Amino acid sequence: MSRVGKKPIEVPAGVTVTIADDNTVTVKGPKGELTSSFNQDIKIEQEGNVITLTRPSESKEHRTIHGTTRALLANMVTGVSEGFTRSLELIGVGYRAQLQGNKLVLNVGYSHPVEFTPEEGLEIEVPSNTKITIKGINKERVGALASNIRDVRPPEPYKGKGIRYEGEQVRRKEGKTGK
Repeated sequence: MSRVGKKPIEVPAGVTVTIADDNTVTVKGPKGELTSSFNQDIKIEQEGNVITLTRPSESKEHRTIHGTTRALLANMVTGVSEGFTRSLELIGVGYRAQLQGNKLVLNVGYSHPVEFTPEEGLEIEVPSNTKITIKGINKERVGALASNIRDVRPPEPYKGKGIRYEGEQVRRKEGKTGK
């Protein structure tokens, strides 16, 4: 049995979960609303403020989607109640970030500034010119935007310059040795 799949999901106060017959789940909370469709084989049941998921058999396909479905549903519940945050930091001389309206402008050593406009439901904050914070209710979208921003200038192994996730450890390499 999947350890993740058999854990029940606690629904906090203020969050409503609606489960349709075709396994389309709508989660509404104080931060917003998320809707997602899940595999028809996994049975999603809600009793009070607890959601449980069961699978029909021990086949490989059912085992694989059981834990995944539970994790995605738990992320939806967490997203509408608390939200998700991803932080990035810029390391390098002259590397800086700033907000112009809702647009993020990065100066990271290229001949031109790189601009990002967040999609609907995501919010970018720049607490200092070397820190970027991305907030939203959809964990997948928050992580994807953070990854796209990091891909502009990933950290390099020699000096460690670039954009990295907060707390990320970059493996350093030794430079060339002279004679």
